[in-house]
Amino acid sequence: MKTFFVLCERNIKLFFKDKGLFFTSLITPIILLVLYVAFLANVYKDNMLSAIPEGFEIPEKIVNGVVGGQLFSSLLAVITVTVSFCANMVMVQDKLSGADADFSVTPLKRPVRAMAYYVATLTVTMLICLVAIAASMIYLACVGWYLSAGDIFLLLLDTFLLTVFGTALSSLVNSFVNTNGQAQAVGTIVSAGYGFICGAYMPLSNLGKGLQNASALLPGTYGTALFRNHALRGAFEALRDAGVPTEVVKEIRDSIDCNMYFFGSEVSVGAMYGVIALTTAVVIGAYIIVSAVRGKRKNTGMLKSRKKKKAV
Repeated sequence: MKTFFVLCERNIKLFFKDKGLFFTSLITPIILLVLYVAFLANVYKDNMLSAIPEGFEIPEKIVNGVVGGQLFSSLLAVITVTVSFCANMVMVQDKLSGADADFSVTPLKRPVRAMAYYVATLTVTMLICLVAIAASMIYLACVGWYLSAGDIFLLLLDTFLLTVFGTALSSLVNSFVNTNGQAQAVGTIVSAGYGFICGAYMPLSNLGKGLQNASALLPGTYGTALFRNHALRGAFEALRDAGVPTEVVKEIRDSIDCNMYFFGSEVSVGAMYGVIALTTAVVIGAYIIVSAVRGKRKNTGMLKSRKKKKAV
């Protein structure tokens, strides 16, 4: 166990030692927040106001609170997965430097090394996400704060759960990556596409029924819905207190994916947690199995190579 924690510490230190990798990972969520505020805030605001019946005067603070909650939840839904791919580069760098091959000749089992990479990546990604949460809360405090202590706790829980999932996904994918070029290509694809797949950039309600049903099969969409529910609960309460009918509030919730539907049936918050937890367990299991199998193949190849050299 002591060796495991030493490996985790070593992987974390290697990440922070690479200043370029560290600052890129750290600044990416802040840049995303600025871009969301600059380009998505007005879109979210117009969509929300279009759902409000004529004759209702909604205070600007409430409108900004709803929009800010959407931006906040969109940011968290994306970075919990995309940042982990960047933080997981230590695994790829060890393959390139030969450190992975050196570890292979030690008694340390491959699954233990795999989990050391996982825990280190999880720790780094969570730290970066906490920085993003702090920046987002400062933004919400400026435009419209409707978060309670319970909401903040649930958002932190959601962040941890989605970070566990994102780290598992990045670990599984990066176990097949052997070069910096491949790692950069995977990171670019995930960064560009994941926000659309999970409904962070564009609500799934704007898509056709076929795409909505397909998206309902992906765990990332439920993660976005969890963030939406907990980031916007207080703002929706303020909307009701301002006199907006419950039916209209429900329509707004549907339009921004607070309410998720699986082939027409509404999915409860508990079921959303269950889907993400189950998927995460499956992905972690697959990652450990893949790491063990690839380790055995690599060791077998090394033994055959040594036997050939001895024969010569």
